[in-house]
Amino acid sequence: MFVFSTNAERSPHTDGKMKHLKSWERYWLPPSTMSTLYLPLSSTSDPRCIWVRISGQYSPHPRPAVLEVETGPRGLPLPCLLSPSTGSVWGAWAVSYMLAPETLSGGGDPRTFSLIKQWVNYAESDVLPAAYGVEHKPTRDRSRVELQRMLGVLEGHLKVRTYLVGERLSLADIAVSCCLIQPFSTVISPSLRESIPNVSRWFLTCVNQPQFKEILGEVTPLSGEPKSNLSSPVVTSDAPPVNGPPKTAAQLKKESKKKEKLERFQQKQEKIKGQQTEKKPKVEKKDKKELGVIVYDIPTPVGEKKDISGPMPDSYSPQYVEAAWYPWWEKEGFFKPEYGRKSISDPNPKGTFMMCIPPPNVTGSLHLGHALTNAIQDSLTRWHRMRGELTLWNPGCDHAGIATQVVVEKKLWREHKKTRHDLGRRQFIEEVWKWKGEKGDRIYHQLRILGSSLDWDRACFTMEPKLSEAVQEAFIRLHETGVIYRSKRLVNWSCTLNSAISDIEVDKKELMGRTVLPVPGYKEGVEFGVLVSFAYKVQDTGEEVVVATTRVETMLGDTAVAVHPQDQRYQHLRGKSVVHPFSSRLLPVVFDEFVDISFGTGAVKITPAHDQTDYEVGMRHSLEFINIMDDNGLLVNVPQPFLGMKRFEARKAVLQALKDKGLFKEIKDNPMVVPICSRSKDIVEPLLKPQWYVRCDEMGKKAADAVRDGHLSIIPEFHNKTWFNWMDNIRDWCISRQLWWGHRIPAYFVTINDSSVPPGEDTDGKYWISGRSQEEARSKAAKQFNVAPEKVSLKQDEDVLDTWFSSGLFPFSIFGWPNETEDLKVFYPGTLLETGHDILFFWVARMVMLGLTLTGKLPFKEVYLHAIVRDAHGRKMSKSLGNVIDPLDVIKGITLQGLHAQLLDSNLDPAELERAKEGQKADYPCGIPECGTDALRFALCAYTSQGRDINLDVNRILGYRHFCNKLWNATKFAMRGLGDNYTPPPSSLPSGQESLVDLWILSRLGLAVYLCNTGFQNYDFPGITTAVYNFWLYDLCDVYLECLKPVFSSTDEIAIAVARITLYTCLDVGLRLLSPFMPFLTEELYQRLPRRSSETFPSVTVTPYPDATKFHWRDEEIEKNMDLALLIVKSIRSLRADYNLTKTKADCYVKCQDADTKSVVAAHASYITVLSSSRSLVILEPADPAPAGSAVNTASDKATVFMILKGLIDVEKELAKLLVKKTELSRQLDKLRERVGGADYGSKVPPAVQQQDSEKMKQFETESQKVEEAMSSFQKMV
Repeated sequence: MFVFSTNAERSPHTDGKMKHLKSWERYWLPPSTMSTLYLPLSSTSDPRCIWVRISGQYSPHPRPAVLEVETGPRGLPLPCLLSPSTGSVWGAWAVSYMLAPETLSGGGDPRTFSLIKQWVNYAESDVLPAAYGVEHKPTRDRSRVELQRMLGVLEGHLKVRTYLVGERLSLADIAVSCCLIQPFSTVISPSLRESIPNVSRWFLTCVNQPQFKEILGEVTPLSGEPKSNLSSPVVTSDAPPVNGPPKTAAQLKKESKKKEKLERFQQKQEKIKGQQTEKKPKVEKKDKKELGVIVYDIPTPVGEKKDISGPMPDSYSPQYVEAAWYPWWEKEGFFKPEYGRKSISDPNPKGTFMMCIPPPNVTGSLHLGHALTNAIQDSLTRWHRMRGELTLWNPGCDHAGIATQVVVEKKLWREHKKTRHDLGRRQFIEEVWKWKGEKGDRIYHQLRILGSSLDWDRACFTMEPKLSEAVQEAFIRLHETGVIYRSKRLVNWSCTLNSAISDIEVDKKELMGRTVLPVPGYKEGVEFGVLVSFAYKVQDTGEEVVVATTRVETMLGDTAVAVHPQDQRYQHLRGKSVVHPFSSRLLPVVFDEFVDISFGTGAVKITPAHDQTDYEVGMRHSLEFINIMDDNGLLVNVPQPFLGMKRFEARKAVLQALKDKGLFKEIKDNPMVVPICSRSKDIVEPLLKPQWYVRCDEMGKKAADAVRDGHLSIIPEFHNKTWFNWMDNIRDWCISRQLWWGHRIPAYFVTINDSSVPPGEDTDGKYWISGRSQEEARSKAAKQFNVAPEKVSLKQDEDVLDTWFSSGLFPFSIFGWPNETEDLKVFYPGTLLETGHDILFFWVARMVMLGLTLTGKLPFKEVYLHAIVRDAHGRKMSKSLGNVIDPLDVIKGITLQGLHAQLLDSNLDPAELERAKEGQKADYPCGIPECGTDALRFALCAYTSQGRDINLDVNRILGYRHFCNKLWNATKFAMRGLGDNYTPPPSSLPSGQESLVDLWILSRLGLAVYLCNTGFQNYDFPGITTAVYNFWLYDLCDVYLECLKPVFSSTDEIAIAVARITLYTCLDVGLRLLSPFMPFLTEELYQRLPRRSSETFPSVTVTPYPDATKFHWRDEEIEKNMDLALLIVKSIRSLRADYNLTKTKADCYVKCQDADTKSVVAAHASYITVLSSSRSLVILEPADPAPAGSAVNTASDKATVFMILKGLIDVEKELAKLLVKKTELSRQLDKLRERVGGADYGSKVPPAVQQQDSEKMKQFETESQKVEEAMSSFQKMV
């Protein structure tokens, strides 16, 4: 408990954090900037003080001064946080809560806040005494047993969690991990850590956070077996001291005395507890055997069916289960739309489903974002296929112009020290094709491992002849209609790549001020984030006009100075000009409303050829456009000495020249955004270049109207706003790229060898002719200029088309457009486009615009946009952070050293490499465990929530591997129950002889079928995975299979036969429900099931998906009654746990309050007895007395449970425990009564606090009464 002082007004800055505090806890809070943190002299050995210090490291506010003192100021308890202006707060929880940002205490969610607070209380009251009790001989043995128990609790909790509460580190993790530093350093040996891998992973993740390291340095877990003499946590010598300044001799002496006193106190406490019949240490269960690796080693030719004639292995192993199935699926043609039908053109009453894959780059390998895309798309495809629809999921790969050219150029230089120019265009293109043949199939290999049910016979590559023809045709048609045109405009230019790049290839780096960044081609870093002010002199008068810029070198291309028309300071300069100091060029003063009067001097330099805003000003005022930079970033069209300088060397030279002329005014920090090329890491320059553009206004309007009119649906709908914003304000699209690898633009510049025809300019569209061949272009040019063909000279444009142009044609180019093929007629338009929302504009919008323009049809009816995968901390996946994970590493597992080795193959600089290694060490201290494909797919879909980014921790995927193991073992048990020669009946319809539990499981199965189909229809993937997970785990495994055990061991042949029919139906239907997400595991188990005579499906892949109209067995009344029975089971289990009756069966009674409840309990008595491991179950009337010697628990308002304890427990020991509890309650009650009875209590204590005290007193009194009743009950047993 902690208290806030009440001597000043509450700061308004604390309101956000206060909303979750009880009123008595928040009476006084300090402001966001606090003055002094007081810690005890023993803070270096007190985990509470350590976690307070670490919490403070996360604070965005200035950190308080830290003082170690013997006693707190004004007698306050330590640790204590004091602010002279607003008051104080004390206690480890309170201080850490106030120091830490709100994200560490729940981020505003009351439930999360409550859970975090419970864990912190658990850390202080339970973990801390056990963890540090091992230091003291009298408590060592008991503390070790208690610590082992707690580690078991944590291990179970962390099996499917990254952190203790929620998806990110919180105060709960800080508190508990700090309490475990000492045990991990002294008593938790490597062998013990192997038995608690999830706790070890979590602990290392915590202590490797930078904020922990700032306080603790490197925390090193124990490397050998624990010694008898325990030591302090191992901290490296270069770590910052935990306790602030070095201690004086007096402080050390006082600390030693305090430690001795604590030891004597603990010895005394142990003696007292020993006299109260100390409970024997509980023998812990051994941890479950870790899931091992089992390999399928039966020789099976590629494409042949897997041999499953042998017995099922003891446990689930991904390597065993996933072997051999995919080649068989592919060879059998299950993924082809032609499977099971004569012709794809034949009408299918169940409909058609067509979706094309977002073509991944040929250069890349899949990351978790790709894995998410494919998990969602494959589950949808498999669901539609199992529904009997004509289904096609079309694969493909993008040629990735810039990325591929960069990769091959680096390879050429690394291996032969040659550039592409040394080879020439033709030979270089041959090298790219050669590289593609060697490396380009890696991504297809990964897609197969992921189980993607793609029709590989239809796989397309955007540079293959079929698609290249479509690209050429699209350009020519759009050029001939004026949609594509030639113009000279500003583009994003990469000097390193010598090419224009698209907006998506520009990373925006935000700077808060002066920052030095590395730039390719420069030995030293270049300074950004500063604003340079200098003056221009007005012609004739010598008056100065001061302007400012973040790119001072661009002043060499200035052609005007702009001011606002209403700015009175510059009205006298209308019609005037300023003089350029280095070229004597006159720069007119123009008046334009874009200028912000209040910013700086209100005067803005205008460089139309090197800034987008200035370009528009230049167009409005017909200014001169002076390009001062060539393709390599060297200065041109500038006076000496700047001519030929590199752009950022010129930056320094121009600045110095301005100083020399006395025109420099000041330089200051300035927040800014720097555009960086994602491919080359170069600083992007806006340059004027003649390029090809697509006119987008009309196409954008049609795309927007398609959504407004309901012809195209975007899911989730909130993306519509973004769609309309882009489409309604769309700019023309630059499609030229100055590369060699890509679709060369089929346009030719025309020169007429006739004096009557003047020579053309590059930007004059009349002189550009497009054609499918030179002959066609020559013929078109001769006709346009009315000359003979032999007078026409042609030169094809050297540039290639933007990769997004060919990708925008993908939905119909893959089917052979412009040719009228069968595939085009059947599969275009498609059904669905599924992708990430980050490429809604770059790809989705362009497919819609080009599809409508070139085919007159929308390319698809729906667009489903999934969330973006981020790491467990919410960060974007980035190689430099070390958090980009290959899905294959999650599937197969990888060591930390293996992850480090992958970084060496990247292009990270040494500093980024070390930072990435640290990131990997923090997130994956033990590497990544083998999870398998099915677990990965299921996890990705389970965390896909519409409209939210996914903070996915790969360690959580391991929890779904355990789920796979549960399914494996459940099916093994079920197969034994069915028997070796079992043959299911032809139909799944109930026989009418089903027991209550049979009817209940069929009802739950019907619900699962309904929820799964509804989820697929609504793209609710978490809803589907939750439904099928709950059915298998909680309904089938936890309840139904347990209830079947006594049935199968009985002699009731009818009951056994009916149970087998029901069980088979559950297995068959359950596997089909799960199949779209876990294709390998469900295939393995389905193949081992016997078949109904009416079904001859060779694979679960092509079985019908369960339909709610067929499996309509939902009975809410049966489920309601079973819910009551399960509540009673839960209550009995709770009592068994309270009294540690792990193996002993007890006699139980249920007191029912009405006849209906009695009837339900009676009908379910046998199930309750089995599920609760009871010896017997007796139903009591409402008036019946409670059985003597029993413990009581409430199952519901209609049912109370009694468990007979006499003869099963040590009554003396239980009485001793209750006596201790009664004494403690009496002490707390007396203390509270004394406080409430104080003279000034009514006048000085706020009403809210008095209300809290009143409620607490009632709580203590109620608990005390219950303890008295329990003691009375136990005394009757003596």
